[in-house]
Amino acid sequence: MTIKKTRAEAPGLPLNQIIAGDCIEAMNSLPAGSVDLIFADPPYNLQLKGELHRPDNSKVDAVDDHWDQFSSFSAYDRFTREWLTAARRLLKPAGAIWVIGSYHNIFRVGVAMQDAGFWMLNDVVWRKSNPMPNFRGKRLTNAHETLIWASRDEAAKYTFNYEALKALNDGVQMRSDWVLPICTGHERLKDENGDKAHPTQKPESLLHRILIATTNPGDVVLDPFFGTGTTGAVAKMLGRDFIGIEREESYRKVATERIARIRKFDASGLEVTGSKRAEPRVPFGQVVERGMLRPGEELYSVGNRFKAKVRADGTLVGNDIKGSIHQVGAACEKAPSCNGWTYWHFKRDGKMIPIDILRQQIRAEMEADERQHH
Repeated sequence: MTIKKTRAEAPGLPLNQIIAGDCIEAMNSLPAGSVDLIFADPPYNLQLKGELHRPDNSKVDAVDDHWDQFSSFSAYDRFTREWLTAARRLLKPAGAIWVIGSYHNIFRVGVAMQDAGFWMLNDVVWRKSNPMPNFRGKRLTNAHETLIWASRDEAAKYTFNYEALKALNDGVQMRSDWVLPICTGHERLKDENGDKAHPTQKPESLLHRILIATTNPGDVVLDPFFGTGTTGAVAKMLGRDFIGIEREESYRKVATERIARIRKFDASGLEVTGSKRAEPRVPFGQVVERGMLRPGEELYSVGNRFKAKVRADGTLVGNDIKGSIHQVGAACEKAPSCNGWTYWHFKRDGKMIPIDILRQQIRAEMEADERQHH
């Protein structure tokens, strides 16, 4: 991997490279509408006054770096508006952005995002399972940070791998509060003196969840505040392309070495559970046409409370109701709607089997045919 110097015009995208220089200049040098996702961890503008000490009087390694210093809120707001404008120009029409921050800056950033035309999708609370204690004992322990997820435009068809996130969460819909540990132990990068290489290094688990949720393999992910390269490391593992921008040479060095050590997952490992809606549509009538179920055969509801007969045209008749597998299921349950594929079962060798198994069989054949023709 190479480190690329900013220049006035970039003919193409510097994929899987770190651009050295100011993030606004660097973003403005890249082609418009060329990036799928931006993950931004901007300076927090912590406004620390003096050093922070633990009860035993040892100094806390807090964020007191020059890059986090702004003369005023208006200076910070101006900087925020400029980098957000540059970021929005880079996004494809279906592109999206994630910005992470603390209570010091995230509310100011949120206003600037809405003013810039981004459309808010969610705010996510990253609850740290192992936060740093509040040593002075005068405030609550800061145990979370806030992420804002927004699409480029209000009507954008952004990427959201809902089923993959559900699978990641043991089959339960993913919520907007994420409990993940802060970066410690083997993952925490150190410099040659054994000190933290970066004060706010983000854990790979956080970026893994974001990239699985809102990108696909081959997408381009840009991080304008690249730091020690967590975004690049996880992007490489997951088969995404990254572009990093970082002005601090020490961070670029650590990031370059870190990413060089990363092995990309193999192609089969990159696949995630897709949306049911993205799968080819199979009418129930096809199941009947192909003889997988015969006209007159009985289907049974979940829990065996209702039954219905299959008709030759792929409809059902039961309880004096005729209609599709969905309509008859909804009528039996007196519900506004029903997914007939998972509701109805057939009997084979004394076992109840959901009719959805037959649909999956047809889909597998369709996909195999498609692969043959390509």
